[in-house]
Amino acid sequence: MRGSPHAALLLAAVVTFTTALLAPSAHAAPAAPGAPRTAVLDGTRLQRTRAGLGHDPRLRRTLKDLTTRADAWLDQGPWTVVDKPRPAPGGDVHDYLSQAPYWWPTTTPTAGNPWGCPYVQRDGQRNPEVDTGTDRQDAEKVFDATYDLALAWYYTGGRAYAVRAGDILRTWFLDPATRMNPNLDHAQFIPCKYDGRAIGVIDFSQSYTSVLDAQAILATGAPGWTAADRAAMGEWNSGFLDWLENSDFGRQEGAAANNHGTFYDLQLAALAYATGDTALARRTVLAARTGRIDPQIAGDGSQPQELARTRSWHYSTFDLVAYTRLAAIGRHVGVDLWRYRGPDGQSLVKAVDYLLPAATGAARWPHPELDFLRYAAADVVHAAADAGDRAAKAAVPRLEAPPGGDLWVLRPAAEQLDSIAG
Repeated sequence: MRGSPHAALLLAAVVTFTTALLAPSAHAAPAAPGAPRTAVLDGTRLQRTRAGLGHDPRLRRTLKDLTTRADAWLDQGPWTVVDKPRPAPGGDVHDYLSQAPYWWPTTTPTAGNPWGCPYVQRDGQRNPEVDTGTDRQDAEKVFDATYDLALAWYYTGGRAYAVRAGDILRTWFLDPATRMNPNLDHAQFIPCKYDGRAIGVIDFSQSYTSVLDAQAILATGAPGWTAADRAAMGEWNSGFLDWLENSDFGRQEGAAANNHGTFYDLQLAALAYATGDTALARRTVLAARTGRIDPQIAGDGSQPQELARTRSWHYSTFDLVAYTRLAAIGRHVGVDLWRYRGPDGQSLVKAVDYLLPAATGAARWPHPELDFLRYAAADVVHAAADAGDRAAKAAVPRLEAPPGGDLWVLRPAAEQLDSIAG
């Protein structure tokens, strides 16, 4: 009966039961992460790929390769700049330090001369203290580990991956006792000769964009990565962007006319985008058309500055890692770098197509190369294929997979696949 006490009680019981059914359980699985605001990776594409894991066997097989990499990082690190045996010039242990690889001490180190100065160059002979006495190797582990772990968390939901990635980031960048200062004043230094060099900027510019994307992925709800962590990383990134734009070393590196300049633009655009300065990101990508592609890529697609190196294959693919990642940032800010054509026909498409005969094994690489690794071109060919290059798309099935498997479908952004050591 309308308005009766019994009817009211029945209605209340129905509402209570229905609310209990619809309310999230205290033990319910967390909501799937959304599309991350990544700088290089396409966050929406990552989200679609994640949704497809349940019905695509190829994705699941590739995910096993990714989690194998991520699992290997779970019991490594965290690393810090403060544990190197000697601080950077100036004495601040929080300053990043890396060393020119082909310079060697001439005397036995002593308390008064801890480096064994003076140093002399032995071209082509790598000084092992470059890998043990500075921060370069540890920084690369930070970059690789956080990227692999963040991606593994995003695709699997495995808490351990996110927690480890957060620990690594906080230790290297945020904790007062162990953090790195946001500068590269002492990168690629030569003891007793140079306290640092502008070319050392590439220590970060070749890989730090992956760390920015890892941070964006973790920001979609990773356990252990808090709002305070996100804010502190934003401050660090803003400080590093300021150093990159305004320091003498940053300006010198930005003026470089080879892969150093391309990677500088990549890092500048990515940091600008990650910190909210989309106008600077857009200007940087736009400027790369006449400032990078026109002078650095020839009409036939070759890269003359990189072909002049003894490792011409490595540096040709390496430079294109920067270009293709910069083009990916362009996608976020309304600039299609792939469609640009210079006055002599220069383009990213031609630069990738120039590599295809060697990348597919159809022909030998016709330039000097001390250590030819065919798979080094795999990611940049994938990038061109995704951008609509028909020749690159046809070449994809004939590419050589890099060690550890081809991860393109899970992290569709080019990586440096061969070693730069030496």
